[in-house]
Amino acid sequence: MKKQWAKCITVIVLYLAFLLWVKSWWGLLVVPFIFDVYITKKIRWQWWKDSEQPVRFVMSWVDAIVFALVAVYFINLFFFQNYVIPSSSLEKSLLTGDYLFVSKVSYGPRIPETPLTMPLTQHTLPVIGCKSYLEWPQWDYRRVKGLGQVKVNDIVVFNYPAGDTLVSNEQYQAADYYQMCYSFGSQLVNGRPDMSKMTPQEQRDWYEMIYDVGRQYILENPQTYGHIMTRPVDRRENYVKRCVGLPGQTLQIKDRIIYLDGKPNKEPDNVQYTYRVELVQPIPDDMMKDLGISMEDLTSLNQSGYMPLTKRAVDALKARKDIVKSITLNTDSMTGDIYPLNANTGWTRDNYGPVWIPKKGATVKLTMDNIAVYERPIRVYEENDLQVRDGKIYINGKQTDRYTFKMDYYWMMGDNRHNSADSRYWGFVPEDHIVGKPIFIWWSSDPDRRGLSGIRWSRLFKMVDNIK
Repeated sequence: MKKQWAKCITVIVLYLAFLLWVKSWWGLLVVPFIFDVYITKKIRWQWWKDSEQPVRFVMSWVDAIVFALVAVYFINLFFFQNYVIPSSSLEKSLLTGDYLFVSKVSYGPRIPETPLTMPLTQHTLPVIGCKSYLEWPQWDYRRVKGLGQVKVNDIVVFNYPAGDTLVSNEQYQAADYYQMCYSFGSQLVNGRPDMSKMTPQEQRDWYEMIYDVGRQYILENPQTYGHIMTRPVDRRENYVKRCVGLPGQTLQIKDRIIYLDGKPNKEPDNVQYTYRVELVQPIPDDMMKDLGISMEDLTSLNQSGYMPLTKRAVDALKARKDIVKSITLNTDSMTGDIYPLNANTGWTRDNYGPVWIPKKGATVKLTMDNIAVYERPIRVYEENDLQVRDGKIYINGKQTDRYTFKMDYYWMMGDNRHNSADSRYWGFVPEDHIVGKPIFIWWSSDPDRRGLSGIRWSRLFKMVDNIK
């Protein structure tokens, strides 16, 4: 009994420390059950041990599986989880095929907003294809105190902000629903008006019209796109990008360089831009491996004539006149697909802003020139009724020209600057979307190579903080 009392006291002390950390006193209801497991033993927790075969065999496996699922759920929720880099948006800092150990305690874990979910799934059950979570209950956002806060140039895992709405057809689920609506609408509406001759209200009305046309087109083609669906914050896709702007800072991109409050921010060592490359002969495989040029990069070159390259790769290729005829930086920039999608800003991926990043408790003056930038945070992320009528702004039925934010927001971008769907395309990342901080790479495999040759041994257990 001395050992049982020692175990009981140890478990209860650790459990109470956990409740103190998460500030959830409803958990005290579990304490009597912990006491019963070790001391009183009134409840036959493992009744099946006295049963005959095959009940004992089956229930032993059920017991082990349930314990494993609960343990994994608890660990993933509050401490850490695995994340694999699915795309090239952070190359060459993080590579496609890198498996990351993501710490939840670095910024503080979130109390789950959709607590009833299947462990090891994000939003969909494998094979079956249905939702892996129950939409009820839905808890309000709350974050437990962590070890620190998001800093400039941190690599951060977060829930995809524009993933609140999507179409059910798996073929199009990775697409940005809002980009789809505006793109379809602009194609279906004949002619684009001269925005310079329109008032801000007229411009806004035109963008609302093409959005409605695009949305209606999706609704009228369920055989292609399926139905329109929504996801709660913590069930949206996980993204990983570099934080390049903090709450309260003013961000601007000028000729590809990011400026914060007027000062240039240091570019990542392995930042990439796309270049037009004319080859004399194919790039040797050993050179591709040394410079980190992937098959995806070569496919891009073959299809469009452009490929993403680091400065080191550009210098190395320029020196090989026997392989490369010419290399020129891609300066082409589109304006129609940049956030905010419902405003004629003239911003591009290489020249963007300036834009002030919302900060909790800070007040912004709202005008017809900037309402499109802050509309989504105010209406969607902070759940206000926002209307614009006759050039006047109404929030929750009251005319106003100011708004005080309830959350902090961040600006996230990929290091592969010309091949990254990031804040330039879908805007701010609210604090309630922040998942955690990658700590180290625990496994890395090159998708272009098989077997042992595909294992990137030099990247195993590499600390992410050392990737600048």
